Amino acid sequence: MKFPDTFIKKYQQLLGDEAEAFFKTFDQEAISAFRINPLKANIKKFDTPINNMPWSYYGKVSGKSSDHVTGLVYSQEPAAQMVAQVASPKKGMKVLDLAAAPGGKTTHLLSYLDNTGILVSNEINHKRSKILVENVERFGARNVVITNESATRLAKVFPNYFDLIVLDAPCSGEGMFRKDPAAIQYWNEDYPSQCAKVQQEILRDALDMLAPGGSIVYSTCTWSPEENEDIVRWLMEIDYNLSLEMIPKENGMVSGIDMPEVARMYPHRFKGEGQFVAKLRDTQTHQTSSKLKSARTNLTREQVQLWEEFYRRKVNTDLSGVLQVFGEQLYLLPNHLPDLSQLKIARNGLHLGTFKKKRFEPSFALGLALHPDEVDQVIEMTQEDFKKYVSGQTVSLPKSYANDWYYIAIEGNGIGFAKVVDKTLKNAFPKGLRFS
Repeated sequence: MKFPDTFIKKYQQLLGDEAEAFFKTFDQEAISAFRINPLKANIKKFDTPINNMPWSYYGKVSGKSSDHVTGLVYSQEPAAQMVAQVASPKKGMKVLDLAAAPGGKTTHLLSYLDNTGILVSNEINHKRSKILVENVERFGARNVVITNESATRLAKVFPNYFDLIVLDAPCSGEGMFRKDPAAIQYWNEDYPSQCAKVQQEILRDALDMLAPGGSIVYSTCTWSPEENEDIVRWLMEIDYNLSLEMIPKENGMVSGIDMPEVARMYPHRFKGEGQFVAKLRDTQTHQTSSKLKSARTNLTREQVQLWEEFYRRKVNTDLSGVLQVFGEQLYLLPNHLPDLSQLKIARNGLHLGTFKKKRFEPSFALGLALHPDEVDQVIEMTQEDFKKYVSGQTVSLPKSYANDWYYIAIEGNGIGFAKVVDKTLKNAFPKGLRFS
């Protein structure tokens, strides 16, 4: 792999005797890994666990496997996984993932929250926010809202609100060069400093959203000190209430440059790509009183009746939250959210389904979010039928069923609801996700 001379010189100076080993890694294959989703009903174990990282394994996942389609596994390389692991939110927290697409860190944070608290997952780029929605939906979490906003606009709606903010900031991407060699063409000597200015702008807004006593986890997928340690120093200069927390150095992670609290991941030491991560805590103890207008339900009486009739017949678990309808689409928002009407929303909580004339039809997302023991009737699909179903075909059943909606599962995990007529399972797998 060929690098600009200025890049080579920079990391020869930073790494000294380790520079040769560092540069040799770029001729090696990028490391692949994945995580198990603990929110799913039926959890598997694999043969290649990663030490000191819960839910994590080395290896590749097929996008056509039932494990992937049901959201049991999520592909994410090991260094990137360390960001949410450093964050490790506690159950019940209000969390913001500020630059979230494609969804690796969001889904990892959701694993810790375990369907408690609130996660606001934000992506400013509209196209990338759609990918984020798809990945979060597959993961099956019930406590997440996806926004498509700037940090500045979010800060107006969420002042002093979040217990934890994670910012995996837009950066020069040096740590991804092995995975995406084309990214090298964007690099120049001034690029890290240009990225640092953008990172500072986002962090100013992030500070406005942090609750007293809350934490910020700041990360990049680059090694540039201008975007890493220098940004952390700048943060502590503009906000004297922030204190750095010590990050345990595991699996080959090393301390920062003249900053032992933070962590760096180099591919010649850590079996993964490149990453930097720092955790800062706000030391204030006083609570600010900000009266936020709460999100409210907007359903008609008929819509409430249709949803409750389906819920009473088909679901036997508590789905608490605020019901909101957009057009004919019904969503369940987590409790204790402010009014989000001034924001661009990509996914307004858990999509429950669609109101049709005099009836309610459950969504694909609801079937992914529920467990088999949380529904009235389950049809377990074989792998052979799964292949037919994901390609858009109907499935013949071995016995007759009453005409109704049924929860469909494959290897103990949901793959949505589908209508059954006698011995025929109608195909409800989303057209945009089908494959053969």
